Amino acid sequence: MLAGCRRVLPAALGRALRGRAAAGGSGGRRAVSTSWCPVGAAFDVKQQRGSAAGRETGLFGVPELSCPEGFQEAQDKALQESEQLVQKACSTPPGPEIVMIFDQLSDALCRVADLADFVKIAHPDFAFREAAEEACRNIGTMVEKLNTDVELCQSLRQLLADEVVMDSLDPETRRVAELFMFDFEISGIHLDEEKRKKAVNLNIKILDLCNEFLTGTHLPNKIDKHVLPEHIRYNFTAEGNYLQVAGLHADCPDDLVREAAYKIFLYPNAEQLSCLEELLASRNSLAQLVGYNTFAHRALQGTMAKNPETVTQFLEKLSDQLSQRTQKDFEMMTKMKVKLNPQNSKLMPWDHPYYSSVLRAERYNIDPGLYCPFFSLGACMEGLNSLFSQLLGISLYAEQTQRGEVWSEDIRKLAVVHENEGLLGYIYCDFFQRPNKPHQDCHFTVRGGRLRENGEYQLPVVVLMLSLPHSTRSAPTLLSPGMMENLFHEMGHAMHSMLGRTRYQHVTGTRCPTDFAEVPSILMEYFANDYRVVNQFARHYKTGQPLPKSMVSRLCESKKVCAAADMQLQVFYAVLDQIYHGKHPLKRSTTEILKETQEKFYGLPYVPNTAWQLRFSHLVGYGAKYYSYLMSRAVASMVWKQCFAQDPFDRAMGERYRREMLAHGGGKEPILMVQGMLQKSPSIEDFVDALVSDLDQDFETFIMDS
Repeated sequence: MLAGCRRVLPAALGRALRGRAAAGGSGGRRAVSTSWCPVGAAFDVKQQRGSAAGRETGLFGVPELSCPEGFQEAQDKALQESEQLVQKACSTPPGPEIVMIFDQLSDALCRVADLADFVKIAHPDFAFREAAEEACRNIGTMVEKLNTDVELCQSLRQLLADEVVMDSLDPETRRVAELFMFDFEISGIHLDEEKRKKAVNLNIKILDLCNEFLTGTHLPNKIDKHVLPEHIRYNFTAEGNYLQVAGLHADCPDDLVREAAYKIFLYPNAEQLSCLEELLASRNSLAQLVGYNTFAHRALQGTMAKNPETVTQFLEKLSDQLSQRTQKDFEMMTKMKVKLNPQNSKLMPWDHPYYSSVLRAERYNIDPGLYCPFFSLGACMEGLNSLFSQLLGISLYAEQTQRGEVWSEDIRKLAVVHENEGLLGYIYCDFFQRPNKPHQDCHFTVRGGRLRENGEYQLPVVVLMLSLPHSTRSAPTLLSPGMMENLFHEMGHAMHSMLGRTRYQHVTGTRCPTDFAEVPSILMEYFANDYRVVNQFARHYKTGQPLPKSMVSRLCESKKVCAAADMQLQVFYAVLDQIYHGKHPLKRSTTEILKETQEKFYGLPYVPNTAWQLRFSHLVGYGAKYYSYLMSRAVASMVWKQCFAQDPFDRAMGERYRREMLAHGGGKEPILMVQGMLQKSPSIEDFVDALVSDLDQDFETFIMDS
C-alpha cells in the first residue's frame, strides 16, 4: 500500500503534500561507506545501536527533532521560509525560476508535514505523536492560506500565459508549472472571494468528515451475549454482558461464527451512515463549485483513466469477461460448503474468503508453515539485493544509525547505492511488530528528491512499514509466502522513490497519479512469484536446502483458485466507489445502491440489515479511485509478460524500465510512460485481457500435480 498519496488536503500545493515528501540531505557520487554492511546479515542478527562515541541527533537526522518540542521549532522555520518564498514568487518575473520557487515552497512545507504525518502514526511515544499531529494542523493552516492567495496564483498564471517563455521550458518544468496551476484550480482559486471561502470551508469540512468516517470504520459493535449461542461466544471479546465484534472473522472454520460476525460487525450505524452521506454530498458540492460535473471527474484529472466514463467502461468490460469464471468459482465454493456443512448449502458473502482458502489448501496442499523456513527475512533481503543488482545496477547496504535517529531500536536503515551514480537515497525499514503499531504494510515518503539550488541532489528518504514477527533464540524472522510478497511489493514503491530522480520534488518518485503509483509495486509481485527469482534466495535457514520448484509452482497456481471471484469482488467495490462519487443527488440511499450494485457486479446476495459501505475505509483515501489497483495490476501484468517473463534479470529491460517508467515520477503523463515501456498505447480491451489471462492455470503445474 502506498501511504504516501492518501491524505486529502485542500491545497494548491496539495499534490506535493499528498505525496508525502520532505526536504534536506545532499546528493552526488559517494563511495561505499565503511559504516555499511551486507543487507541480509543486518536483518538476521540483533541490531547494534550506534557506537558509544556516536553523536546524538534527531529523528531522520533532523537536529530539531531530538525531542517532541522540536516539531514546533521545525514548523516555525518552515512557515518562516514559506512566507519568504511567497514574497519572492510574487516579485519574480515570468520564467523558469518561478517554477523552482514554487517547488522550494512546496518542499519547505513538506519538510515538516510529511515527516510529521509518519511520526503521528508510527512513533511509540505519545508526546512525539501529539507534537507531530499539531505540526500537521499548523502546516495545513498555512496550506489553506496559500490555497487562497490570489497574488501567488497570479505569478504562476503570468508564467503560463507567456507563450514565448513557456515554449522555452523543458517538458518537465512545463508540466510541473501546469500541475501547480491545476492544484490551484481544483481548489477554487478562480472563484470570487465569497465562493473561495466556501471552497475552503468545504475542504475543512471534508477533512473532518474523512477523519470521523475513518474512525467509525474500525469501531467494534457490541451485542448482548445472550443473543448468540453459548458455544460460539468465546470467539468474541467479552465485556460484561456484552460481546465485542471487531471484525469479520473471515478465516474462522465455523460457519455460524462467520455469519454472526458479518451480521453484527456490518450492522448499520446511524451516525456513520449520516457521516458518509454528508461526506459524499460535500465532495460533490466542492467539485461542482470549482467547475466539475462530479467529484469523480475532479478526482480523475491527470490519471491514466482520465475520466469516470473510461473507468466505468473498464470495470464493465472486466466484469463481463469474469462472469463465467466467477460463476464456476462460486459453484466450487458451494460444493465445498455442502461437503463440509450439508445442512446449509447456500453460498453467502461471509463464505467467500473462507471456502476459497479451503479450496486452495486442498487442491495444492499449501501450508504456509512448510514455506516459512525457506523465507528468512535476511534471505529475502539478499534476494531483493541480488535482483536489483542484476536488473538495475543497485545494491542495498545496512548503515549504522545514530542515537535518536530512529523511533524504535529494531529499525534498520538501508543505503541505496548505484554502481555508477553512487548513493541514491535511504530506506528506513520499520519491519517488526510492536505494541500499538498500525497493522498495515505501507510505504511513506519522508523526503522527496529534487535538484537543489546549489546543484546538489537532495536525496530521497522513505520508510517501509511491515508487521513481521521478531526473531527468536532458535530462529531468525521467518516470513510466510504472503509476507514475502508484501515485502517485494513495498520495496517496489521504495525503488520508485529512489529512482524517480526528478528535478522537482513536487513530482518526485511515487508522487504521481494513483492508478500509476501502484504499477512498480505490483510488478514486484510478479518477480516474487517467479521460481528463477525465488531460487536465488529461498534457502532453509537450518539446512541450506533450496525451496523445491514444485513448491513454488504449487504456491503460484494456488493463487489462481477462485481468483476470478476475488477479482469480481474488487470490481464490485470499484463500481460502488464510482457510483457514490458520481452524479448527485444519489437516486437511492447508499445501502440501496450497495444492494443493487452487489447483485449486479458480485453475484452473492445482499444480507438484509447490513451496511458494508460503512466499513469501506478506502472511500476516504481512494475516493473515486479504488479502480486503481485493478488498472495498475493490468499494466504490471503487461509489462511483466512483454518485458520480463522471458528473463527476469534482463538488464536491458531493467534499464528501459527505469528510463521509461521509474525515472519520471509524476513529471510525465502516466499513459505516456506506459506507452514508452510497452512500445504501444494499450486499449481498455488490453487492460482487461491482461487481467483475465493471469487467471489461466499453468498446464505444466497441472500435469505435475496430477
